[in-house]
Amino acid sequence: MRYTLSEKEINITVDLLLNKYEISTQLLNDLYGRRHKSDTEAILSELQHSELDKKNLCRLLVISEGVNLFAGSSESKRKLRKKILDKMPDTLVEQLYHKYPDTSKNITSASYMRKPLADKKWYAGKRWANDFIEAAGFPKILAGIATDRTEIKRSVEIIEPRKRVPKLEDYQVDIKEKLLSMLKRQEDKTRCMISLPTGGGKTRVAVEAFLEWMQYRFDENKFMIWIAQSEELCEQCISCIEELWKDREFVLPLKVYRYFSKYDFPDDDELSGGVIVAGINKLYYNINDEKVAYILKNTGAMIIDEAHRAITHMYDELLRKAKELTGGSLFPICGLTATPGRNTLIGDSEVNKLVDMFQMNLITPVFSEVKKYKDNPIDYFKERQFLARVNHIVINSGIEYRLTEEEVKELEEKNEYAPSFLKTLAKDTRRNLLIVKRLLKIKRGQPTLVYACTVEHAIFLSSIMNALGRKSASINSDTNKTERRIIINEFKNGKIDFLFNYGVLTTGFDAPKTRNIVICRPINSNILYEQIIGRGIRGIKFGGTEECDVIDFSDNIHNFGVQKAFMRFKEYWDREREES
Repeated sequence: MRYTLSEKEINITVDLLLNKYEISTQLLNDLYGRRHKSDTEAILSELQHSELDKKNLCRLLVISEGVNLFAGSSESKRKLRKKILDKMPDTLVEQLYHKYPDTSKNITSASYMRKPLADKKWYAGKRWANDFIEAAGFPKILAGIATDRTEIKRSVEIIEPRKRVPKLEDYQVDIKEKLLSMLKRQEDKTRCMISLPTGGGKTRVAVEAFLEWMQYRFDENKFMIWIAQSEELCEQCISCIEELWKDREFVLPLKVYRYFSKYDFPDDDELSGGVIVAGINKLYYNINDEKVAYILKNTGAMIIDEAHRAITHMYDELLRKAKELTGGSLFPICGLTATPGRNTLIGDSEVNKLVDMFQMNLITPVFSEVKKYKDNPIDYFKERQFLARVNHIVINSGIEYRLTEEEVKELEEKNEYAPSFLKTLAKDTRRNLLIVKRLLKIKRGQPTLVYACTVEHAIFLSSIMNALGRKSASINSDTNKTERRIIINEFKNGKIDFLFNYGVLTTGFDAPKTRNIVICRPINSNILYEQIIGRGIRGIKFGGTEECDVIDFSDNIHNFGVQKAFMRFKEYWDREREES
């Protein structure tokens, strides 16, 4: 299954739209977006690129929309489908209508059949989409990508034992042994936090240790609960569990229950021990559910991914409920984090709360050359190629901005820039031109992740790069899971050079060969910043790259002082330079 159209498919589609179906310039403008087109023309003009005439506009629309060219219920998409139906022979329209009639009306004339067909709800990859595309003569890929409904419904996964995984590195073995030693203590002393740099393999170490410790407890119908913040992190954990369970010589299969996002416990399934991979929101809002209560009462261990987030009231309520159900005798709890308690990352009160929650039991790597790596343990991981060498490049835009009073207040309260300010940056043509020029300097074939200011910004920059002949795609929280997986696979396989996103590719996203991270949005949260750069700093030993460029766009924001997260991550940078 593909997401990107081949050059042949693009040419066929453009030819059909312009010559057979005679799509007007006005409709092309509506489909592409008039403001979008104006901004595109401005940037292409500055780059002395070919004029955005009707043919080029149509081509750009086809590339930008991709498999979703005909999908959607907007007025412009319905007009597009209607225009194509208008040019079809009556006999063909009648065949389609008899297969997909409007049962609320008695229509016998082909001329009246076209509008209800055009307005018919479009389900990507389904029967109507496929029949429409076939009747119109377009490449089959334009029927779109169907959402995998079976994935949405499947909340229990049975994992059979078999497979091989790489051995743990020495520092990971050391952490695993410390963790197993901790688990053998009495319940009131079995709390800890594992701290490894982003890309150091926290998930792998924790999963391996806890599966070994829990294997006999699973037979006693005990549960291991793994809590994560995002769907990507939950799925990453499940993949790791699957690989490790198949690798060991366990006799029995293991049940893994999905309890996050759209997943629920199936009504017909008896909860009988296994791993619960859950989202904290799902657990919190269903804290009084009888199945959740049963699981908490029979939990053998809990792992909290991104444990620096465990200071919220949701976790307070979860642990309060667990204590209540277990008679005050809590199960072992382990937190995972890359940023355990650096005051530059979280506040003093939050650090104290984390210390209390995990009982000051911090498990970190111990190196033989203690003095050499004491100040910056990241050097150890880089020298042994667990992490990539990082070149940090700051692009000084020279553009000045001033926050409104409301935007300053939101930054102070939420530690992030307001959506209104990010929209201002996203619409600035001067700034976008700088971004595009810098992206064009990146060599072809280097997988590049780009973090935009807004969803629309990601889509716009992606279309510009496509117009300039650089294969690009964008994803956001509304991109269906199947389509997202296909896009990411094409990115990993080198079919897409630039993958643009807003707010989705920060945790749990695995593309170790990523060569460049481009951050077009200002970031004040150190945790968010570290999660972003973590997508590109995996080294050769862990299937990543020898070197990675982190490119930051920096603006002059007058009325809130120096609030640039990247200034607090100098220990990651091997080389630093500025570009004006």
